[in-house]
Amino acid sequence: MAHCNRERREECSPDEKPQSYSDHGMASPKDGGSVYSLSSLTAHDECFRSLHHAESSLNRMEAYLLKNQLTDITLVAGSHRIPAHRLVLSAGSEYFAAMFMSGLREADQSEVVLQDVDGDALWMLVHYCYTGCIELREDTVEKLMSTASLLRLTAVVDACCSLLMKQLHPSNCIGIRHFADAQGCMELLKVAHNYTTEHFMEVTQNQEFLKLPADEVAKLLASDDLNVPSEEEIFHALMMWVKNDVDYRKKDVSRLLGLVKLPLLMPSFIADYIETDPLFREDRVCQELIMEALKYHLLPERRPMLQSPRTRPRKSTVGVLYAVGGMDANKGATNIEKYDLRSNTWSHAARMSGRRLQFGVAVLDGRLYVVGGRDGLKTLNSVECYDIESKTWTTLPPMSTHRHGLGVGVLEGPLYAVGGHDGWSYLNTVERWDPQARQWSYVAPMSTARSSVGVAVLNSKLYAVGGRDGGSCLRTVECYDPHTNKWLPCAPLANQRGGVGVGVVNGYLYALGGHDAPASNPLASRFDSVERYDPKTDTWTQVASMSVRRDAIGVCLLGDRLIAVGGYDGQQYLKLVEAYDAQSNEWQEIAPLNTGRAGACIVVIKNPQP
Repeated sequence: MAHCNRERREECSPDEKPQSYSDHGMASPKDGGSVYSLSSLTAHDECFRSLHHAESSLNRMEAYLLKNQLTDITLVAGSHRIPAHRLVLSAGSEYFAAMFMSGLREADQSEVVLQDVDGDALWMLVHYCYTGCIELREDTVEKLMSTASLLRLTAVVDACCSLLMKQLHPSNCIGIRHFADAQGCMELLKVAHNYTTEHFMEVTQNQEFLKLPADEVAKLLASDDLNVPSEEEIFHALMMWVKNDVDYRKKDVSRLLGLVKLPLLMPSFIADYIETDPLFREDRVCQELIMEALKYHLLPERRPMLQSPRTRPRKSTVGVLYAVGGMDANKGATNIEKYDLRSNTWSHAARMSGRRLQFGVAVLDGRLYVVGGRDGLKTLNSVECYDIESKTWTTLPPMSTHRHGLGVGVLEGPLYAVGGHDGWSYLNTVERWDPQARQWSYVAPMSTARSSVGVAVLNSKLYAVGGRDGGSCLRTVECYDPHTNKWLPCAPLANQRGGVGVGVVNGYLYALGGHDAPASNPLASRFDSVERYDPKTDTWTQVASMSVRRDAIGVCLLGDRLIAVGGYDGQQYLKLVEAYDAQSNEWQEIAPLNTGRAGACIVVIKNPQP
């Protein structure tokens, strides 16, 4: 038998061999008829396959379609009458397969009317069933996608979604988001929603936002994922929307103002833009919201009782958390990682100018100050400053005392370097950096020498928590009042804690992890426990424990949650990062560090205030 160039003769594997009629549940020819079967071939037989059989057959069917030959169904959509072949439609679309093979009345009709279907889109999709090709255009893609979704042409729906994703723009993302929701296209909905929140500032400048109904505005303002530099921008966006049709929309003002986090606005902003506005002055609910915000600022000691969704900051407004240096598997990390709360990811931010361990870090005027530490050979008194914007390091005047294992804190402007070890002895001395005078000076010493001490600022006082004084780890706590230049004793911890991490949330001081004996001691224990200090009652209480026992934890407040970063569990330097929610008293694991490290300094650089 001769074969054309487009065909080929080949051997088929058992799985590929054509099956008999009976294998497909088909009746065999009877009474002397032949049974056509190629399921068993002899060694001298061949299996023939045409490479382009399916394509050429569909091409011929398409020609029949265009000439209206052998068609057996007419689809009616509006003024469009579209002839087609049931077999081809059923093979290409689950919708038509169900229509023609499930005993529905349409199975026997020569015409089928499709209600609320765009005729042009239907014709394109019928043609697609014959060719596997379809033209996607920006001006028709939504009609095409909704019709393809009805016909269950998943591949076309996916292609339309991909095109709409490419079209996303601040001027149309809200409309595409709404369309995706109506069509039940979850992937497009997710992408369009993320685009809207990411570009929210630009979105609010477009008509789509200004024309939104109040319920849709409420859904947006309720999201903590909006990418805005400050909560003030949320208020300005709300006011733009209201003033676009103030007579009709003023009835929704109190409900929508309740979605603005007023307690997190600056008091001056509340006074200048909100308190005096007649739109809010005449509404009782608005006045209650304003009073709640002012109480939050005027009565900071009551903030633990004033917590609500309005006091939880949006993810983009909390600033960026930085993990600086620390001990890692290479005996000293020199890289700086940063954490983005909105994306829940860590990324490389910068490199330190050199190796430095057991140092302190603080933020002044939006810049990182790296203080003291040791370089592996000697204890340092040097101080460096890193500018996030220019990505440059500068050297500042050194401390008077060389210190590693120190704690640092910023209190009412100046930076304090507390305790540590000078390479020979444990220190109780404290130095203060005046950023205006650019010089260091001693203040009153602590009552106890402390290294690996936890330092935090609470209620305008500097707290020194635990640490080591040489032979043992400490339970003692003391606080410094800059106005009297005195250290006063506080209630002791329940446990001795060297290498303790400390942080402050809602008027309470927290002590995390640590160890109860020098790390060289084989009997040393590490803690997963957490203690909370109430300055009003001068008492410590236990709260929820972390998931892992560890010391040398980096701790910092990010938004309204305490973040515990890395640490050492006795065997390895940890990538683990956990966040503590004081309202629920629960720890939640978040994205891990890229580099496991202990003793990293954790700080937050907040967004500039408007």
